[in-house]
Amino acid sequence: MTQRQTAIIVGAGPAGLAAAAELGRRRIPAAVLERGDAVGASWYARYDRLRLNSSRWFSQLPGARYARGVGAFPSRDEMVRYLDRYAHRYEIDVRLRTTVERIDRDGGGWVVRTSAGDLAAQHVIVATGYLHAGHVPEWPGRDRFGGTLIHAAAYRNPAPYVGRDVLVVGPGCTGMEIAYDLAEGGASRVRLAVRTPPNLLRRSPAGPFFAKILAKAPPERGDAIANKVRLKEFGDLSAYGLPIPEEGVFSRLRRLGVAPAIVDREWIDAIKDGRVEVVAGVEALDDAGVTLSDGARIEPDAVIAATGYRRGLEPLVGHLDVLDERGTPRVRAGEPAAPGLRFVGYTPRPALLGTLGAEARTAAEGIAAEARVPRRAALPALRRLPVGARG
Repeated sequence: MTQRQTAIIVGAGPAGLAAAAELGRRRIPAAVLERGDAVGASWYARYDRLRLNSSRWFSQLPGARYARGVGAFPSRDEMVRYLDRYAHRYEIDVRLRTTVERIDRDGGGWVVRTSAGDLAAQHVIVATGYLHAGHVPEWPGRDRFGGTLIHAAAYRNPAPYVGRDVLVVGPGCTGMEIAYDLAEGGASRVRLAVRTPPNLLRRSPAGPFFAKILAKAPPERGDAIANKVRLKEFGDLSAYGLPIPEEGVFSRLRRLGVAPAIVDREWIDAIKDGRVEVVAGVEALDDAGVTLSDGARIEPDAVIAATGYRRGLEPLVGHLDVLDERGTPRVRAGEPAAPGLRFVGYTPRPALLGTLGAEARTAAEGIAAEARVPRRAALPALRRLPVGARG
């Protein structure tokens, strides 16, 4: 028997919780479906060293500032506690261990097919995350590689790699931080494979503020300013295999949705002093080693692919003609992609966590208007209460 809900939200990460809180403020019942064992389940699986790239002041969900004692850049564990306490504070109906398999039209509404049975709803918000499923390229010989090969999503800490030769593939935030973690944690040799030189910005508490300002300027102007800041912070890194790319920070973000690598100064110092060696991109693998795009051959014991993520939306909504060629929703930011169907959290931009509140409000306001919920029925704006203290 199909159960009926007013609204269903897919995903109990930051985007889904923000959307549920905003719907709750408008007295619209919503069930949040989460395939994992806990609120914010994907955060539990992140590597031990992880910290947010944007400072806590720019990474808050609606109505919840971080509690006193949380660092400027919240750690993985601080983020996990923050999300769990957010769900409890706003009494969000989260249904764990419920996998959404497909979303179908159902007359004037929707039916969400899950591992626990079908749920019908007038409104569905998909919020499974921009970084949902780790992607390892189909390198020739990948299946024959005799060493360890994992995606960065499976990396936790350097303990399994002590004394080993490790190749990290991909110079984004995750790849560079894992390479530094390995170098600090006892790997005998660490190399970082770079096919396309990254745009680099230093992790800074006020970084998101300036990034948002520059994002409003013409891309070429923002690119020029960002490159000047990079040179001042890190110097010319061309000799280390990291030249300034031809396409700048904001041009690449606008064209491809590719964010810059937000890095700490010590990561760059590790490259300069040779603890992390930059090499060419991966071309192929075989039983014993890796061939690079410049023809060089290396024989690492392990390869960690920090090669990005896919949205993973095709099984859910690929048949509804709402995704573009990259598998990203054509209409995002809480606006209706189809009548009663919205996506929150899929717009790449600086300090993404901090922008989720605006997207959630857009979605909730749209649903309230369609459901003809009077504005006077809405509760006051969510108060900024401390959430996620240590302990």
